[in-house]
Amino acid sequence: MPDKALDLNDLRRIIQESAGVDQGVDLDDDISDIEFQELGYDSIAVMEVAARITRDYGVTIDDETLADATTPRLLLDAVNGG
Repeated sequence: MPDKALDLNDLRRIIQESAGVDQGVDLDDDISDIEFQELGYDSIAVMEVAARITRDYGVTIDDETLADATTPRLLLDAVNGG
C-alpha cells in the first residue's frame, strides 16, 4: 500500500501521461465504474498504467489482480489495499 492513497485524480493523471486519452473520452467525468475497455484502454494500456503506479508509488500489482481490476475503482481498491 502506498504511503499516500492513490485517488481518482492521481489515476486520471497517470492514465493521461502513460496511455493518453482517446478522443471522445472525457476523463473528467465520473469514470470510477466504467470499464477500461469502454474508456478505450486495452490490456496493454492498463499494464502501462500499472507500471507507472509501481514506479511512482512503489506498489506492485500482480497479473491476476490487474486482470480483475477492470474499472478505475477496482484498480484504486487494489492499489490502496481495499
